[in-house]
Amino acid sequence: MDRNIWVCGEVLIDLIPIERKPNVPKKAIVGGGPANTATALAKLGCTTFFIDGISTSDDFGKSCQEYLIKNGVDLSLAYFVSKPTSTADVTLDENGGASYIFTFDGTATFDYLESWLPTTNLPDLLHIGTLATIIEPGASILLKWARELSKNIPIVLDPNIRPTVISDNVKYQSYIEPWIEIAQFIKVSEDDINWLYPNKSEKEIIFNWINLGAKLVVVTRGSSGISGYYSINQEIKKVHVSGVKIQVVDTVGAGDTVGAILAKEIVTNPNFYLDSKKLENNLRQAAIAAAMTCSRAGANTPTSEELNAATLEFEKKGNVF
Repeated sequence: MDRNIWVCGEVLIDLIPIERKPNVPKKAIVGGGPANTATALAKLGCTTFFIDGISTSDDFGKSCQEYLIKNGVDLSLAYFVSKPTSTADVTLDENGGASYIFTFDGTATFDYLESWLPTTNLPDLLHIGTLATIIEPGASILLKWARELSKNIPIVLDPNIRPTVISDNVKYQSYIEPWIEIAQFIKVSEDDINWLYPNKSEKEIIFNWINLGAKLVVVTRGSSGISGYYSINQEIKKVHVSGVKIQVVDTVGAGDTVGAILAKEIVTNPNFYLDSKKLENNLRQAAIAAAMTCSRAGANTPTSEELNAATLEFEKKGNVF
């Protein structure tokens, strides 16, 4: 049976330094967490529809459109409008970690309207997150829309916290927590949790999210691996896999790759997380896929064939690269 996934959120242009040095030239690469996830899903063989505004008035918009289509993403649910494309000015630290300064006011990227958001022919899953959940007025429109969808389909939420956009963590909580309440699956980084709730333990946060209705919470920890939390008989269980050692080029798109692996498994086997071995296998595959993305410049996620080959190599040697 064919499964399809909706991914909602921004596609924009990442302006990435060509070297990890100050004041170096930057190259324009199509990015945005949700766009990275949509691309990753399509490259993994999933029927993937992308929902966002795409500019028809600048070359960046054309690049976004061409890139998504080239990678197999369906844009029939996208909204084409003559406003500019949002950009993210990227800075890389010495370890390849990325930080962003965004331009998004008045752009096509965040032009969400009830009039064009799809409400029929629902998919098997909606994946949503990053800036689209906090940039107003679109964020409120999307929340109302997604709340209705959540009555019929599962939602995967990736908050993908951006402190450079909202620096007040309490204010950020007010945006994210309504999304937590409607999400069945949450993918979040350890850094995001620590920034969002500096005075709470991870255990306390996870317990609260699961009590609010989350079936599975996946926490990425960079080179330290990935953890998955779920509840059985009102007891929270944890499964953890180690990170895969690789030579990091940059970390752009690593978390988005994990979200794609998770979403694909959910539509294939909705209750996989209740089997600790199946969850462990999924998290390990996600760790391998994320490592492959980190070994390449930008959000260059692996294809299904590349990931299968790398997974076999991992099983043989205990390392991919």
